[in-house]
Amino acid sequence: MAEFMTEMQARPAEARPLDGHEAGVILERARASVDPELRSALESLPGSMRRIALYHFGWEHADGTPAAGNAGKAIRPALVLTAAAALGGPRARAAAVRAAAAVELVHNFTLLHDDVMDRDTTRRHRPTAWTVFGDGDAILAGDALQAVALRLLAEDPHPAAAAAAARLAACVVELCEGQHADLAMERRGPGEVTLDEVLAMAEAKTGALLGCACALGALYTGASAEDVAALDAFGREAGLAFQLIDDVIGIWGDPRNTGKPAGADLAARKKSLPVVAALGSGTPAASELAELYGSPYEEGDLERTALAVEQAGGRDWAGAQAADRMARAMQELARAVPDPEAAGGLLALAEFVTRRSN
Repeated sequence: MAEFMTEMQARPAEARPLDGHEAGVILERARASVDPELRSALESLPGSMRRIALYHFGWEHADGTPAAGNAGKAIRPALVLTAAAALGGPRARAAAVRAAAAVELVHNFTLLHDDVMDRDTTRRHRPTAWTVFGDGDAILAGDALQAVALRLLAEDPHPAAAAAAARLAACVVELCEGQHADLAMERRGPGEVTLDEVLAMAEAKTGALLGCACALGALYTGASAEDVAALDAFGREAGLAFQLIDDVIGIWGDPRNTGKPAGADLAARKKSLPVVAALGSGTPAASELAELYGSPYEEGDLERTALAVEQAGGRDWAGAQAADRMARAMQELARAVPDPEAAGGLLALAEFVTRRSN
């Protein structure tokens, strides 16, 4: 592990992870491998559900005509496939495509539901499914995606499929628990939510599925329980780093890149990680932030609120915490994949999600 950490930490921040392991290449390969399986899964849905799902994935317009939209970055299926390749080589990667598709279907199930619950009106630079088809139809389409995901694994003849299905189902329960905690926190006052609570919620909502993706890739290689657990922990830590950066982008990101309105989380009074860290800082800016968060959003509040979060240290804390979580992720990765070259693809993906700006 010491050799692994020394080699990884010796690289300059701007360096590419390892030749052939650039995140963009990995994500493109994952999308190319998984999209046919995803399209086949969506085509198996009844017409009403199929239309909503294809719209959500960006493959159809609202009127059902073909579209060349953005189906997302494919980070989670890429983690499945890259974990399988790291432990089992190209053959294991090919065998895990169905599992990768199942993870991506579950991820999109959560997006459809989250958009309804959070009343988000934009995703991937166009109206969210619920704004086009209605709440009920968007929720049902999400339910259908989850069912199809588990069916993919139930029908997979691979010997690891049953364990993968059980693990993915347990992950869905954890995702629901995290979303429930998130919604409950929104009903509490700005000073009533602790940082530990928000970190636990973020691990359940975001880290759990990234960890599950890595674990499924490991399962499809016949890896030991210890290696499966280490890759799950790697994904969870990288997932927390991802959420920290995502929360920063949610406040200060450019809408032209994010596809979402600027400051939407602040306007909705979301208790994101930088906000809760700022609220607990004990600074004058924290008091101003608590006052702003304790009253309904008014036009013109965004700049004041974002500045209060920054002055109270929320932005700096989130950046430092993301770096710490990445260091922990690297330690877990070294346990399961001690060869730096074999681990390079997973490291590239983890670095991608924590260095992104949209």
